[in-house]
Amino acid sequence: MIEPFHPLAAVPGVSAAFIPRVPGVDVATDRATALLRLAPAHAEFLRAHGFAPGRLATAEQIHRDAVALAERAECHRGADGLVTAVPGLVLGIYVADCAAVYLADRQGRAAGLVHSGRAGTEKNITGHAIALMQKEFGVDPQDLIVEVSPCIRPPLYETDFASHIVAQAREAGAKDIRDLGICTGRDTDSYYSYRMERGQTGRMLGLLSLTP
Repeated sequence: MIEPFHPLAAVPGVSAAFIPRVPGVDVATDRATALLRLAPAHAEFLRAHGFAPGRLATAEQIHRDAVALAERAECHRGADGLVTAVPGLVLGIYVADCAAVYLADRQGRAAGLVHSGRAGTEKNITGHAIALMQKEFGVDPQDLIVEVSPCIRPPLYETDFASHIVAQAREAGAKDIRDLGICTGRDTDSYYSYRMERGQTGRMLGLLSLTP
C-alpha cells in the first residue's frame, strides 16, 4: 500500500500528491528501467486519487532551469519545471533526493511544479517559475502557496538546497512557503535516495493539478 505525502493540504482549487517509495517494486537498476517498473503502480495511484493518467504532463528533467508552459499531456523536452492554467491537466515531476517544488495560486488561476536539486537551485528555477506564472497568467507572487517536498539534506548531503529554495521563493515575492524538513536520505524505507542508494533506485512522483 502506498502512503502518500500530501502537499498543499486543504488548499482549494488544486489537487496535489507526492508518491513516495512503492513497496515491493525492485528498483535497484537504472532510471529508465526503474520508471518502467514503477509505471503500473503510479498509474493505479493516479486513478485511485482522482488524477487522470492520460492527462499527465511531465518534464525531461536535465538539471537546468527551463520552465515550460504545459497545455496538454506530453513530456516537455529540455524542461525541469512546468506551469499551467489548464484545469484537469496533471503536472508530474520525478525525484530521488532532489525537491519537487509545488506552486499554487490561491485565486485558482495557475499551478506550477518544478524539479530543483543542487543544479536547478543554483540556477534559481523556482524563481523563474514564479516569474513565468506572473507573466503568463497574471499571478501575484503574494497569492502563491509554495511547498517543498521531501528531499536530501545535510549532513547526508553537502548542500542545503531546500533552504535556498525557500529563500528564492521569498525573494520572488511569495509569502506562504512551507517545508516540513523531511530528508529522503534518512528514511530509505519510505523514500528513494539517489545518494544513499548509489544511483540504483526508483523515483518518487510529485503531482499537481488545478481542480476542473
